[in-house]
Amino acid sequence: MSLGFLSRSVSEVRSHATSVEPRLSVLGEWEGEVYRSRLVNQSGTGVRVREVVLFSGMLEMKPDTQVYGEGFQMLSQYGGTLGEPRDLGHYTDRGHYKLRQTKDAWSVYNLLMLSPAEQESVLLAFASCHRFGGEFRLFPAGGFEVVLDAEDREIGSGEEWTLEEFVALAGPDREELLSQLAGHVNRNHPMLIHPRIPTGWCSWYRYYAQVTERDVLGNLEAIAKLGLHLRYVQIDDGYQAAMGDWLEPGDRFPRGMPALTTEIRSRGFEPAIWVAPFIAERESTVFREHPDWFMQDAEGQPLASDTVSFGGWRRGPWYALDGTHPEVQARLEHVFKVMRVEWGCTYFKLDANFWGALQGGHLHDPKATRIEAYRRGMAAVLRGAGDAFVLGCNAPMWGSLGLCHGMRVTDDIRRSWDSFMTVGRQLFHRNWQNGQLWVADPDCVVLQDIPGQHVTEEEYLFHATAIYASGGMVLSGDAVTELSEEKLALLRRLLPPTGTAARFSDAESRIGTVELPDGIALCLLNWSDVAVSVDIPLPRRCRITDVWAGKDLGEHERALLAQHIPARSGRVLRCRFYSSERGGRAG
Repeated sequence: MSLGFLSRSVSEVRSHATSVEPRLSVLGEWEGEVYRSRLVNQSGTGVRVREVVLFSGMLEMKPDTQVYGEGFQMLSQYGGTLGEPRDLGHYTDRGHYKLRQTKDAWSVYNLLMLSPAEQESVLLAFASCHRFGGEFRLFPAGGFEVVLDAEDREIGSGEEWTLEEFVALAGPDREELLSQLAGHVNRNHPMLIHPRIPTGWCSWYRYYAQVTERDVLGNLEAIAKLGLHLRYVQIDDGYQAAMGDWLEPGDRFPRGMPALTTEIRSRGFEPAIWVAPFIAERESTVFREHPDWFMQDAEGQPLASDTVSFGGWRRGPWYALDGTHPEVQARLEHVFKVMRVEWGCTYFKLDANFWGALQGGHLHDPKATRIEAYRRGMAAVLRGAGDAFVLGCNAPMWGSLGLCHGMRVTDDIRRSWDSFMTVGRQLFHRNWQNGQLWVADPDCVVLQDIPGQHVTEEEYLFHATAIYASGGMVLSGDAVTELSEEKLALLRRLLPPTGTAARFSDAESRIGTVELPDGIALCLLNWSDVAVSVDIPLPRRCRITDVWAGKDLGEHERALLAQHIPARSGRVLRCRFYSSERGGRAG
């Protein structure tokens, strides 16, 4: 596939000049597959820049070209075709988060994969996100624009801005293209490394915001008694007195958090905690005492997030702390240092990170963009968190590069077939990120019904197979005290995580292969409403075990024939290769 449509495209700077357009120039050059550019103001006056269009023109691709696009926000992803693009989740950038978009254009953010039928795929992406967010606009007639959002910031007379690095790749192997992109990203935003892939228990998906100290202690006791290898005990949303007052416990935690975290450590586990560092509710102490710490509206008052975006899922509307404010940075560092040093927390689940990059706010540093505000705030969080594992959630995806050890890559899980299916699709589009940008968090594994949420046993196997195929984190979202022996056995078989994401042989993500030290694991997923049978070619002689059933399927030479998979179900087959010398035994 030729990338000539880029070389023939036109750049443009769109500003808010009121008279004659000043001399603003985009100066860029290609170095192989990488395009580096800068914006120069050669005029005698400062200019507010709305956006910089690096490339624009015609794509020259057919309407049936398959598309994948990243969202600005973690919960947003895009797919379909050029002719019929579609959302892959329920929370879109334009609808739910109200990001400004061009009329009649379909937008994705920072990464666009185009896969024409029987041709090489094309991957266009920004390999950095230091200051500006990237956007790809696709127009119905085949036009396109590659844009950087300058957020109406002013470039002074004679000033020069370094723009974000851009990469254009083409080839037959989509996974290889994404791996190449990861290499470029890591040059600009080195991946944060943590010694181990987290496993643990999370309170949210059983107790939600009504969690109590007693709930946590009951599950801690069960996990210890059962000998489950769940390292972290994560206390999720509901422990705090108010959104924003993270160091003040609510009534359901009467002894305070240090007493609880000490008890967790005394049982041989590590305390983990949920924090939404950038938000506060109006009734919180931090908001009432420091309204000047928050992003401001045009009248100089704290900006309510529901006036420009989503207002928050609980106790809203939320207000967003301004990461460019030195006192906010000190506050963030202090909160996380107390939790790390005094409470002993070694894992932080950061939620609602999107609000740290909220659009439309006036910042303490008027020259900073919202990407910079978020990144400065996150730098303060990391200073306070020290050596703890930091997980991003509900975050600006590209804005978080190099700032999180782990990243949630899916919507919240619910015990429903629609959720298992939707989360699975989202997960596998981002499987390439695991171990290359961060540790992937496929969200919690849930194996037990709760009131109002019910699925079949086969659907639970589908969900467990998807978690295994992610190669990422494994956190139980059930009340361990309520799990049956069969469900406990299934949970144990997910531990420890392989650390390696499955690669799928087909666009429908039906057969995924996980490379293991002594063989492979085959992840078989039936997304349909009818049972199917599949014949699976094998690369070499091996001994196969059905992981979920714990059943030995014997030795196989070239293929595994007619594997029956019920509707809406999944299987993991562990294939241990025989050594080639003298017909040696399977490892």
